[in-house]
Amino acid sequence: MKLAVIPARGGSKRIPRKNVKPFAGKPMIAYAIDAARAAGVFDRIIVSTDDTEIAEIARAAGAEIPFMRPPELADDHTATREVIAHAIEAGRALGWAVDQVCCIYPGVPLLQPADLAAALALLAPDRAEYVFPVTEFPSAIQRALRRAADGRTAPFHPEYTQVRTQDLEPAFHDAGQFYWAAAGTWLNVASIHGNARTLVLPHWRVVDIDTPDDWARAEALFAALNPPPRG
Repeated sequence: MKLAVIPARGGSKRIPRKNVKPFAGKPMIAYAIDAARAAGVFDRIIVSTDDTEIAEIARAAGAEIPFMRPPELADDHTATREVIAHAIEAGRALGWAVDQVCCIYPGVPLLQPADLAAALALLAPDRAEYVFPVTEFPSAIQRALRRAADGRTAPFHPEYTQVRTQDLEPAFHDAGQFYWAAAGTWLNVASIHGNARTLVLPHWRVVDIDTPDDWARAEALFAALNPPPRG
């Protein structure tokens, strides 16, 4: 069984009720559910939550809520892997033969169904590793600057100040959208970033929504990518 798990706790603090806050006309979590359904690769799509309102909205959007997440796995310090491991074990307790699992974050309005399928194609059945999307940093990280309280700056890596940016190795960061892995990998391999293959996404399809400014940027990007029909 290929299982999609969308972890959506109710205690978001920086953007209250972020997972169900309306975004471009529908609850934020609905975009993750819609993308998972449209990908056509999952046998089940479930939401792991501790919140009854999130559960109701997710169910209405087409996801299953076969169990509620325990409170001890719903605080600010709970790691993603712990939540997915709990979902795997809870699913197996229900008799599910869970083989491959994709954790899809709930705040991903720019997520494309084709990316979920493309990442699955990179998942090797004989290797204990994760697959997730990344995007390139827009500027060379080797030329990053440190800024003091008085506004003065200094390079983090002075040895690169005279190197042309086009001669520096490109660097990438986690797109913060989803992670694929075999069930056994989720249960036994702790480091996601240290044991992974990646799918590269363009900058304009990646936004990490943690603050109100991030939310506004995401809405602007979404509107630009999804213009209303003419006529």
